[in-house]
Parts: sequence; structure tokens; C-alpha cells
Amino acid sequence: MKKRSMQGIRNAGCSTLLLLGGLAQAQTPTDAGVPAAGLETLQRELADQASQLDAMKRALAEQEAVIRELRSVISNEVLATKRGGQGVGGGVSPANTATNAATAAAAASAAQSAPNAVNNPQQITLQPPQDVAQGPQAGESANPQTVAVEEPVGRPPERETRPPEIAPIIDQPGVLTAQGKLVVEPGFQYGYSSNNRVALVGYTVIPAILIGLLDVREVKTSTYIPSIALRYGVTKRLEVEAKVPYVKTSGSTISREVFTGTAVDNVFNASGAGLGDVEATVRYQLNYGNEKMPYFVGWLRYKSATGKDPFEVVTDCVTRCVGNTTGTGLPLGLPTGTGFQALQPGITWLLPTDPAVFFGTFSYLHNFARNNVSRTVLNGEKEDLGKIAPGDIFEFSFGMGLSLNEKASFSIGYDQAIIWPTKQNGQTVPGSVRITQGTLLVGYSYRFNDRYTLNLSVGAGLTRDTPDLQVNLRLPITF
Repeated sequence: MKKRSMQGIRNAGCSTLLLLGGLAQAQTPTDAGVPAAGLETLQRELADQASQLDAMKRALAEQEAVIRELRSVISNEVLATKRGGQGVGGGVSPANTATNAATAAAAASAAQSAPNAVNNPQQITLQPPQDVAQGPQAGESANPQTVAVEEPVGRPPERETRPPEIAPIIDQPGVLTAQGKLVVEPGFQYGYSSNNRVALVGYTVIPAILIGLLDVREVKTSTYIPSIALRYGVTKRLEVEAKVPYVKTSGSTISREVFTGTAVDNVFNASGAGLGDVEATVRYQLNYGNEKMPYFVGWLRYKSATGKDPFEVVTDCVTRCVGNTTGTGLPLGLPTGTGFQALQPGITWLLPTDPAVFFGTFSYLHNFARNNVSRTVLNGEKEDLGKIAPGDIFEFSFGMGLSLNEKASFSIGYDQAIIWPTKQNGQTVPGSVRITQGTLLVGYSYRFNDRYTLNLSVGAGLTRDTPDLQVNLRLPITF
């Protein structure tokens, strides 16, 4: 732009000199009969025009020096900080803006240095290019030495305040639902456990002599739990959830009474199906984490007792199960709930360290005791059990998530629960001890699009008291 402007001015100046030279040659005393006094007047005017052109050339030289100085001030590093290398004005860069303004100011300064040019009828007006001849626009500085450096346009990208996405392998997710969004999550859980038990029914006189029976039992249980969960993002940092499960369970008990002269196994089957314990959870993101500070999400879960509890099913006893020698003492059906309300506070943390995300959970579940609990025996009578207080549960887990690509990720972790003994009427129930359950977890996640994500997790029991296998399949749908 600058080169075109100065080239136009030089060409116009040369044209003016040629025109004036031609007029001087045409109006000689020999050809036109012009007096000597008129010729001297024309020569003076020609000298004045030449001096004006010299002044314009000097002004242009000064403006070229100013432009070079401005270019040295506005370096490439300064231009690189501009958003996309663009300034205000439809894609005109700050360097071009400064060049155009300086060139326009040069033309204005050159015109002001020749005030008599307009009044001279033989003066040819020099017209710089259209984008330069306008000079400084309204609101711009008229000083050619002053160039306003434009600030970046728009707002910087907002800071990511949500924890990173991982393949969930625990019940409590770390990423909250976005504000105003509803997530409907149908799920299915399958569990299988096998437990062996040896029971002495009788007493011993000396360690080598047993009076009574030696009962060996093997219990196999399979559980199927389809469920539906609803999550809603109240704010960017708060969400609520409700979960309704349907439980179908079946169990087989294989027993053999030793020292009875028989080697036949007795099989006792039982099953149950119905509504499980409905849950409600509130989660709140406590902070905005980064690579040095984990994200912390606090949550509080309430578990109801809507499912059929163990004391409502009929037990295979004639009158009483304590000290009873008839019947198996086993329930004829299986419960679909725990029978106790519970409250579980906890906290989940996530620490992103590219390319992995470390996470973990700490929680404490408190079961509320029940008074006047009774059990139904085979003939319809009730057996009073008094006050039952299930043991509380302390649980923690930790793991690592890794993103394979923009759609797929997997996680691996460990979950451990410590269950305290159950008490009846203030006393520990005989045979009830503290139990430790440890589970190795592996999870996979695949994101189809912004609405659908498939999550699959598999858990393997590491202790005798832990279910042997747990499989969870979930499909959260965002609305």
C-alpha cells in the first residue's frame, strides 16, 4: 500500500513537470508572440511548482523514515500475540493499519506544505490511492507519529472447571452433570458368589470324639439387578440423582450331613424378585482442580428400605430356628433389600496428569438400627429378635484412568470395604465378625456421540467374603 501511494505521487509529479515544460515551450516569444515579461512570470511559477514538489518529496522521505521506525517497534513477537494475527477492521493487521495511517498522514502533510497549490489554476491535484487518501478516520489520531496498537479481539477461552472424563468403575461418578442437563442411565448388574461353610451341630467330649452332626454346606448365589438412574445438573457444581433398582436373585445350598451313613447331597433352592432399595444422592464439586491440585467431589447418599427385607421371607423352621433340630434354618425365599435404612457420606477425588487420571473414593455407610424385629417361621408364627443393628461399612477405592482416543478409555482400580459385626440387643451376634471385602476392578468406556456413552466394568473378588464376579453395564443418555 505504501509503495503504491508513493509511486502514484511520483508519477503525478513527473506528469506535472512534463506538462509545465510543454506549456513553457509552447508559449515562447517566437511561436506565440508572448512578451518577455509573461515568459518571466511563467518561469517563476514553474520554479514555485518545482520547489513545492521538492517539499513534497522531503515530506515523503520523512514519512518513510517514520514507517520504518514503526515497523521496528511493532515486532513479529508483538504481532504474534494478536488473536489469529488479526486486528480490528475486517482482517487488516496492525502493521498494515500503521502503514496506511502513516502514508495518509504523509499525503496530508505534503498537501499542507503547499497552500497555494489550490489557488493556482495550473496546479494538478495529486490523488493518492482511495484507502490512503481518506487520512485518519473519525476517532483516530491525526498525529502521524501516534499509532494505536489494537488489543486482541474477543474473550480468552474459559478455564476448564469440570473434572476429566474417565471410564467409571465405582458407583459414584466424578464428573458431574452439566447445568440444566438431564441424564437417564439404564443399567444392568450381574453378581455371582460361591461360599463354603462347615458347621458342627452337636458337641465334643474330647477333641477326637464328636457327638452330633458335621454339616458341610456350599452356597451359590446369582443376582440380576436391572436399574434406572436419573441425574440432573442443578448448577455447574451441584447435581442430584435418584436410582430405582429391580432385584432378581436365586440361590442354591448344597449340604451333606457327615457321620449319618449317607453320602447323598441335599440341594435347597430359593429365589426372590421385586423392587430393591431406592437410593437418592446429592453431589457437589468442592473446588476447581488442576495438575497439581485434585478435583474433590463431596456426596451424600441415602438408601431406603423399600425392598423385601430378610425378616419378611419365611424361614424353614417349625417353631424356632434357635436350637431347632427340624428344618434347615434357611429362608424359603430370598430378600430383595437389606431391610435397613442407611446414610453414606463420601468424597471422590480426581487428579489429571496427562495422559492418565488418578482417582479414588473414601466413604462411610451407617446402617440405622431397627427395634422390635421379628422373623416369620414355617408355621406362620413370629420369632422375636429384638433390636438389630447391622455393622457400619468403611469403604475406599483408588485407580487410574487412561484415554485411548477421543471416544474410548479404560480404567483399572481396587475397591475395599470393611464391615463391622452385627449386634442384637446390644450384643454381637454369635458368628458375626469383622469382614473385609476386596475387589479388583477393570472398566471400559466408549462415547458414541455427545448424548450416548457405553460403560462396562468387571470386578473380581480377592477375598473369600467378596462376591466372585460382578459385571456392570450402563448406558447414560444426556438430554
